[in-house]
Order: sequence, then structure tokens, then C-alpha cells
Amino acid sequence: MAGLVAAVSLLTCAPAAHAEPEEEEVDIEELNDRADALEEEYEGELPQYNSAKDAVETAQEKLDDVEERLEAAEEDASRVAAAQYKGTGLDPTIEVAMSSSPDETLDNAAMAGRVSEANGERVVNLTELREARAEAADEAEAELTEAKELVDDLEAQRDEVLDKIEKYEEEQVPETSGNGTVPESAKGWGFDGATPRMAAIRDEIIQQFGAPYPVGCVRQSSDDHGVGKACDFMMSSNGASPSAENQQLGQQIANYAQNNADRLGVKYIIWEQRIWDSRNPGAGWKQMEDRGSITQNHYDHVHVSSF
Repeated sequence: MAGLVAAVSLLTCAPAAHAEPEEEEVDIEELNDRADALEEEYEGELPQYNSAKDAVETAQEKLDDVEERLEAAEEDASRVAAAQYKGTGLDPTIEVAMSSSPDETLDNAAMAGRVSEANGERVVNLTELREARAEAADEAEAELTEAKELVDDLEAQRDEVLDKIEKYEEEQVPETSGNGTVPESAKGWGFDGATPRMAAIRDEIIQQFGAPYPVGCVRQSSDDHGVGKACDFMMSSNGASPSAENQQLGQQIANYAQNNADRLGVKYIIWEQRIWDSRNPGAGWKQMEDRGSITQNHYDHVHVSSF
């Protein structure tokens, strides 16, 4: 029973409230406002930032959930401590055993064991939840810091990006090695609705690498697909994982679009749940939030957007 008394003492002495994290200098709402201003200037979405924002929100939801469970566990521990303090000072299970008649001792001892085990679980649960909260807080802070750094980088490169956009708008169509002739088998949904620049990029890639599956371009969407500035180079069909050969082909297409981004006017590329944005090339390929499927995570197609 001595161990049980010690366990309940731990519950009693445990701090009733967790330490609050230091106040952040910037929050996600402020970052959203800054990103919205950039999107308006860039005349297009910032998928790199949108993914970072999703990561911040997911991390914050996780932190909120852990904090809620920790608060409930601390209240439970406080009730046990209060009950002990208001009693004789002995562990409740000891009081039960001492007040029992001899013929009830074994039954009460069994009950005492169960109570003792439950109190021990309270201590373990509190410890684990406090550790989980610290980990979740660190994760949320790291995601917010990464989102802030991304917006800082985009703002720092604003003038360069705006100059690039102006040049591409004047140029309209890049000088490409494509001649506009592609096999009918390569033409997927919305193929003919692509802008002149996106069509030139699309045709050059198809002529360079072929198209194992139809290439789709325009569809009803709030992103670049909706305005004809994006095409999907499919590496499989019906949401299936690509073959090893087509996975390599997809990587070659992604590399080609990246290496020729300035010449062609490629804005960003998404492939295998990673994104590369020519407006923030120093960030390299950034991991994106899990969207839940092979297609949504871009494992079965290379997405290429143009200015």
C-alpha cells in the first residue's frame, strides 16, 4: 500500500495547470493576410504557402486536442487529491481495508488493488499527456515558423517575381522546341483550352518524353487549371500508382520543367507530394500536406503550372 500512497501523493503534488507557450510574434491570420496580398500581386495562387498553412492548422488542431485531454486528466487528478485531503489523510484503499470485517478482507483487498492500479494509470496518463503536449506545441511552433519564413522569402523576392511576370506577359509564348504536333492519344480533358504559353510548354514536354496517358489541362477549378495555365501529365490511370518505368518518366518530366523554368515560364511543379515554385526557387522541393489519395498527392501525375 505504501506505493499507492506515493502514487496518490504524486497526483496531489502534480501541477494543476500546464505552462503556457511563449506568445508568438506572428500568427497564422497575419501570414494569411500577407499571402493574400502576394497572391493578388502575382495574379495566382501560392500552393507552397497554402500547404504550409494547412500544416500549421493541422498541428494546432493536434495541440488543441492534447490540451483538452490534459485538462480533463488534471481535473481528475485534482479530485482524487482533494478526496484524500478531506479524508483521514490515508489512501482511500487503505481506509477501505482497515474498516472491513475479516470475512470481507479478501474482497476489499482485490478492490483496493484495482483502485491502486487506476491511480497508477492516472499518474502515467498525466505524464504521457504532458509529454505529448510539449511535443505538439513544438510541432505547431515549427510549422508556424516555416510558414513565416516562406512568406518572408516570397516578399523578399517580390520585385524580381513581378519583373518576371511582366516579361512573360509581354512574351506570351516562349521559344520552345515543340511544333504543336502531338499524337491524339496524348490529348486529355481540356487539352485545347490551355493558354498559348501552357500549350507550348505542354507540347514540348510531350514531344520530348511522350505521354503514356492523356494529358489533361483545363477543368473547373479555382487554381491554374481553371484559367488554362496548368496541365497534368498522367503517369497512370484511375488513381493507381505508376509503374516503376512511369515513375521514372514522371521524375524526368518534373526535372525538365524545373531546369527549363526560366525559358518556358514555368510557375510551379507538383510531383509526389512535393512542390517546386520558381517564385521561391531557393526553397527547393518542399514537402506538402497529405491530401489523402494518390491523385490528390500527385503521385500519379506531374502538375505543371505556367505564368
